[in-house]
Amino acid sequence: MRLIGLAVVLALSLILAPLAGEAQQTTKIPRVGLLDYAAFWSPLRQGLRDLGYVEGQNIAFEYRRSEGRSERLRDLAAELVRLKVDAIVSYGTPATLAAQQATTTIPIVMVGTGDPLRTRLVASLARPGGNITGNTILGPEIVTKRLQLLREAVPMLSRVALLYNPANPSNALNFQELQVGAPALGVTLQAVEVSSPDQFESAFAAMMSERPDALIVTADPIHQLHVRWIVDFAAKRRLPAMYQVPENAVAGGLIAYGASLPELFRRGALYVDRILKGAKPADLPVEQPTKFELVINLKTAKALGITISPSVLGRADQVIQ
Repeated sequence: MRLIGLAVVLALSLILAPLAGEAQQTTKIPRVGLLDYAAFWSPLRQGLRDLGYVEGQNIAFEYRRSEGRSERLRDLAAELVRLKVDAIVSYGTPATLAAQQATTTIPIVMVGTGDPLRTRLVASLARPGGNITGNTILGPEIVTKRLQLLREAVPMLSRVALLYNPANPSNALNFQELQVGAPALGVTLQAVEVSSPDQFESAFAAMMSERPDALIVTADPIHQLHVRWIVDFAAKRRLPAMYQVPENAVAGGLIAYGASLPELFRRGALYVDRILKGAKPADLPVEQPTKFELVINLKTAKALGITISPSVLGRADQVIQ
């Protein structure tokens, strides 16, 4: 009887051993889709590492980049949905809208969008209500403040060009806001539309034919992908430029006022962590930046022959000497 019992145990172990091994081999590693602009994924990955995630061990990433071709975003988002990723992180309004169109079930963490209410990405900031949450860069509300700071830094300017992407709803809101605010500041606004990389050269030529006194650059993903090009162009044309992303001024732009994109991506990691642990996007409030950084590059000011007033310098969070 004892031998029979041992035989049964041995037989069961032989049957179950392969199943246990198979279960171990198929242990699911969560996969996160990263949609669009690549430059700031590093802070997001670092944020996840700080939370205990190791790529290839307990998390995997699927990268889909539009390379500045926003018309590709819908197909790229659909690819991530077909892969059945556990979450999608999207940078900016166009990528988030593409992800929203691709899925109503996979959690989406938006990073650095404009106004998610006016673009109908979420029902409310406190309770997003759908499958999207994350953070906003708060574009339209502070765009006139940006123009005001530029006007203080360069008092003689009267004509300002806005480099914007009309295909980006947040950029369109920026333009509308500036159209209202510019006349009160005694400034004529010149619209410069760039919605794909191959439009930069013609847009720059058209802009300079009217010779603006200064330029404003948004945080649009296409423009950020080619921001080095924009900074170099402004330097060659001796054109003072105001940027939305503080890191752009560090990279050589004259002045910037806005929330730090790397910090927003690091904050995005917290959302990914909570979602992978079971939280629902509908219950996670959208985060707004609590600090806007004013960065002034005095090296660039000197090269442009501009003297920044002490009142503006005194408000700067960072001054590049």
